[in-house]
Amino acid sequence: MQDLDPTDRLILNELQLDGRVSHAELATRIGLSTSACHRRVRRLEAEGVIDGYVMILDTEAIGRDLNVFVEVSLVSQSEESLRRFEEEVRDCPEVMSCHLVAGDADYLLHLAVQDHRDFERIHNQHLSRLAGVARLRSNFAIRTVYQTTRHLL
Repeated sequence: MQDLDPTDRLILNELQLDGRVSHAELATRIGLSTSACHRRVRRLEAEGVIDGYVMILDTEAIGRDLNVFVEVSLVSQSEESLRRFEEEVRDCPEVMSCHLVAGDADYLLHLAVQDHRDFERIHNQHLSRLAGVARLRSNFAIRTVYQTTRHLL
Protein backbone atom coordinates (compact mmCIF):
# COMPACT_ATOMS: atom_id res chain seq x y z
CA MET A 1 0.00 0.00 0.00
CA GLN A 2 1.14 3.52 -0.78
CA ASP A 3 2.29 5.79 2.05
CA LEU A 4 -0.89 7.76 2.61
CA ASP A 5 -0.95 10.46 5.25
CA PRO A 6 -4.16 11.39 7.12
CA THR A 7 -4.92 14.21 4.64
CA ASP A 8 -4.60 11.83 1.68
CA ARG A 9 -7.01 9.48 3.42
CA LEU A 10 -9.50 12.30 4.00
CA ILE A 11 -9.30 13.26 0.33
CA LEU A 12 -9.82 9.67 -0.81
CA ASN A 13 -12.75 9.12 1.54
CA GLU A 14 -14.46 12.29 0.32
CA LEU A 15 -13.87 11.44 -3.34
CA GLN A 16 -15.31 7.96 -2.80
CA LEU A 17 -18.48 9.60 -1.50
CA ASP A 18 -18.65 12.12 -4.36
CA GLY A 19 -16.20 11.82 -7.24
CA ARG A 20 -17.68 14.93 -8.88
CA VAL A 21 -16.98 17.29 -5.96
CA SER A 22 -15.06 20.39 -7.03
CA HIS A 23 -11.54 20.89 -5.74
CA ALA A 24 -12.73 24.04 -3.96
CA GLU A 25 -15.50 22.17 -2.11
CA LEU A 26 -13.19 19.25 -1.37
CA ALA A 27 -10.59 21.64 0.03
CA THR A 28 -13.21 23.21 2.30
CA ARG A 29 -14.34 19.80 3.57
CA ILE A 30 -10.82 18.70 4.52
CA GLY A 31 -9.34 22.03 5.59
CA LEU A 32 -6.80 22.70 2.82
CA SER A 33 -6.37 25.48 0.31
CA THR A 34 -7.83 24.75 -3.11
CA SER A 35 -4.39 24.69 -4.76
CA ALA A 36 -2.93 22.31 -2.14
CA CYS A 37 -5.96 20.05 -2.48
CA HIS A 38 -5.67 20.10 -6.27
CA ARG A 39 -1.96 19.19 -6.10
CA ARG A 40 -2.66 16.26 -3.76
CA VAL A 41 -5.47 14.90 -5.93
CA ARG A 42 -3.28 15.12 -9.04
CA ARG A 43 -0.43 13.36 -7.19
CA LEU A 44 -2.78 10.58 -6.04
CA GLU A 45 -3.94 10.17 -9.64
CA ALA A 46 -0.38 10.19 -11.02
CA GLU A 47 0.74 7.58 -8.48
CA GLY A 48 -2.18 5.34 -9.43
CA VAL A 49 -3.84 5.48 -6.02
CA ILE A 50 -6.86 7.00 -7.78
CA ASP A 51 -7.42 4.60 -10.65
CA GLY A 52 -10.29 6.49 -12.29
CA TYR A 53 -13.73 7.97 -11.81
CA VAL A 54 -16.99 6.22 -12.65
CA MET A 55 -20.72 6.77 -12.68
CA ILE A 56 -22.92 4.25 -10.89
CA LEU A 57 -26.18 3.54 -12.68
CA ASP A 58 -29.47 2.55 -11.09
CA THR A 59 -29.76 -1.00 -12.44
CA GLU A 60 -33.54 -1.02 -12.06
CA ALA A 61 -33.83 2.19 -14.08
CA ILE A 62 -31.86 0.64 -16.96
CA GLY A 63 -33.62 -2.72 -16.78
CA ARG A 64 -30.66 -4.78 -15.60
CA ASP A 65 -31.52 -5.40 -11.99
CA LEU A 66 -31.19 -9.19 -11.91
CA ASN A 67 -27.78 -10.11 -10.50
CA VAL A 68 -26.40 -13.51 -11.37
CA PHE A 69 -23.27 -15.02 -9.87
CA VAL A 70 -21.71 -17.73 -12.01
CA GLU A 71 -19.06 -20.15 -10.81
CA VAL A 72 -16.86 -21.25 -13.69
CA SER A 73 -14.70 -24.36 -13.62
CA LEU A 74 -12.18 -24.86 -16.39
CA VAL A 75 -10.96 -28.10 -17.93
CA SER A 76 -7.37 -27.06 -17.17
CA GLN A 77 -5.78 -24.54 -14.84
CA SER A 78 -2.67 -24.08 -16.95
CA GLU A 79 -1.42 -20.53 -17.41
CA GLU A 80 -2.46 -20.63 -21.06
CA SER A 81 -5.99 -21.80 -20.19
CA LEU A 82 -6.41 -19.09 -17.57
CA ARG A 83 -5.04 -16.41 -19.89
CA ARG A 84 -7.30 -17.42 -22.75
CA PHE A 85 -10.41 -17.56 -20.56
CA GLU A 86 -9.61 -14.15 -19.05
CA GLU A 87 -9.16 -12.61 -22.51
CA GLU A 88 -12.47 -13.97 -23.76
CA VAL A 89 -14.58 -13.16 -20.70
CA ARG A 90 -13.78 -9.45 -21.19
CA ASP A 91 -15.78 -9.57 -24.43
CA CYS A 92 -19.04 -10.38 -22.62
CA PRO A 93 -20.53 -6.94 -21.84
CA GLU A 94 -22.97 -8.26 -19.22
CA VAL A 95 -20.09 -9.48 -17.02
CA MET A 96 -19.63 -6.81 -14.37
CA SER A 97 -16.70 -8.51 -12.68
CA CYS A 98 -14.60 -11.65 -12.99
CA HIS A 99 -12.57 -13.03 -10.10
CA LEU A 100 -10.03 -15.85 -10.06
CA VAL A 101 -10.96 -17.72 -6.88
CA ALA A 102 -9.77 -20.54 -4.67
CA GLY A 103 -12.26 -23.29 -3.89
CA ASP A 104 -14.51 -25.52 -5.95
CA ALA A 105 -14.59 -23.21 -8.97
CA ASP A 106 -11.83 -21.38 -10.82
CA TYR A 107 -13.67 -18.09 -11.43
CA LEU A 108 -16.63 -16.22 -10.05
CA LEU A 109 -18.48 -13.93 -12.45
CA HIS A 110 -21.02 -11.25 -11.57
CA LEU A 111 -23.53 -10.47 -14.31
CA ALA A 112 -26.25 -7.82 -14.44
CA VAL A 113 -29.07 -9.05 -16.68
CA GLN A 114 -32.66 -8.12 -17.55
CA ASP A 115 -34.39 -11.38 -16.64
CA HIS A 116 -33.99 -15.15 -16.82
CA ARG A 117 -34.49 -15.13 -20.62
CA ASP A 118 -31.71 -12.59 -20.99
CA PHE A 119 -29.47 -14.78 -18.83
CA GLU A 120 -30.32 -17.81 -20.97
CA ARG A 121 -29.25 -15.85 -24.08
CA ILE A 122 -25.97 -14.81 -22.45
CA HIS A 123 -25.37 -18.34 -21.20
CA ASN A 124 -25.92 -19.84 -24.66
CA GLN A 125 -24.17 -17.18 -26.73
CA HIS A 126 -21.26 -16.27 -24.46
CA LEU A 127 -20.64 -18.17 -21.23
CA SER A 128 -20.91 -21.73 -22.55
CA ARG A 129 -18.61 -20.82 -25.44
CA LEU A 130 -15.78 -19.38 -23.35
CA ALA A 131 -12.44 -21.13 -23.80
CA GLY A 132 -11.86 -24.18 -21.63
CA VAL A 133 -15.13 -24.12 -19.67
CA ALA A 134 -15.91 -27.48 -18.05
CA ARG A 135 -18.79 -26.41 -15.80
CA LEU A 136 -20.97 -23.37 -15.11
CA ARG A 137 -22.98 -23.06 -11.90
CA SER A 138 -25.32 -20.08 -11.61
CA ASN A 139 -26.89 -18.41 -8.59
CA PHE A 140 -29.54 -15.71 -8.92
CA ALA A 141 -29.65 -12.96 -6.30
CA ILE A 142 -33.09 -12.52 -4.74
CA ARG A 143 -32.30 -9.09 -3.34
CA THR A 144 -29.20 -6.97 -2.80
CA VAL A 145 -28.96 -6.34 0.93
CA TYR A 146 -25.86 -4.15 0.88
CA GLN A 147 -23.44 -2.94 -1.76
CA THR A 148 -20.71 -0.34 -1.74
CA THR A 149 -17.88 0.88 -3.90
CA ARG A 150 -16.02 2.43 -0.96
CA HIS A 151 -12.76 1.01 0.31
CA LEU A 152 -11.85 1.28 3.96
CA LEU A 153 -8.84 3.57 4.38
